Amino acid sequence: MFAEAIEDILKDQCTATTVRAIESGGTSAPLWQAIEEAGFLELLATEADGGAELGLPDLFPIFSSFGRYAVPLPVAQSIVARSLLAPHAVPAGRITLANSLRRTAEGQTICALTPLGLVADYVLARDGDGMLLLPVASAQCTPTGVHRSQTATLVWNDTGAATRLPTGGAALTAWAAALHAALLSGAMTRVFEMTLQHCNDRSQFGKSLGKFQAVQHQLSVMAEHTAAASIAAEAAFHTTEAAPSLLAAAMAKSRTSEAAGLVAAIAHALHGAIGVTEEYDLQLLTRRLHEWRMAHGSEAHWNLLIGHSVLASKLPLLDFVRTV
Repeated sequence: MFAEAIEDILKDQCTATTVRAIESGGTSAPLWQAIEEAGFLELLATEADGGAELGLPDLFPIFSSFGRYAVPLPVAQSIVARSLLAPHAVPAGRITLANSLRRTAEGQTICALTPLGLVADYVLARDGDGMLLLPVASAQCTPTGVHRSQTATLVWNDTGAATRLPTGGAALTAWAAALHAALLSGAMTRVFEMTLQHCNDRSQFGKSLGKFQAVQHQLSVMAEHTAAASIAAEAAFHTTEAAPSLLAAAMAKSRTSEAAGLVAAIAHALHGAIGVTEEYDLQLLTRRLHEWRMAHGSEAHWNLLIGHSVLASKLPLLDFVRTV
């Protein structure tokens, strides 16, 4: 029910034209208000607090839809952040999740390369075992310089306006990996659909591209990685707990990040020159595949954690996989 409802909103409010406009600095208020007024920011909140108290398995297709539509706002991040902040007061506005937090000898607090930092009102960062909620309005905001990227490095000279929470740090890390795996899964699925459609519609030498064996091979590889990534991402949400486990989230982010670069490369190879043009929608998704691949750790980062877990378990690898 919730997945179908958000799909209807995104079809109407998050068109490719809307995404381009927001990326160019246009207003994002109609899209944000449509999602907020429909109650989607409170999906994880308890019913007593006016939320849906949605289970994680039902949350996955919703987050995946945000990826399919290349939503240019921290909606998934805000849903998670509001859950992590409860029962503390949750500020109104958009909350994104920081990649990292570090402090300098000069007293500055830095959240480098924060996803959607340019369009967020607050940043929720892990600070040891706890969390720190920082207002973007009091930060120095530096864009990456990458074309239409909404990632930014945020620097606070004074964190007096920040809210400190003593717990939640570990859950934030697991959530950040899992939600980006879901976003990647949705975006890859859409990229594959677009590529398959293009190969069926485009003709060369008297027949459609999809009839050529070399093209079919590339489409098969693309389908394989897209399906594997989706299964891994969904598995991270297959729990009755309030948050994904760190190991399941690590596996999900590792597999989706690994697939993202391959899927993007094949999509552009099969589309040819049209795929990189501003007017064609493919680049809206593939740019995000590359950005989300790196957000909160690439496959190299998470493979290290998984490897340490395998060695620490002392189980044969097959038994470890079955157990997880």
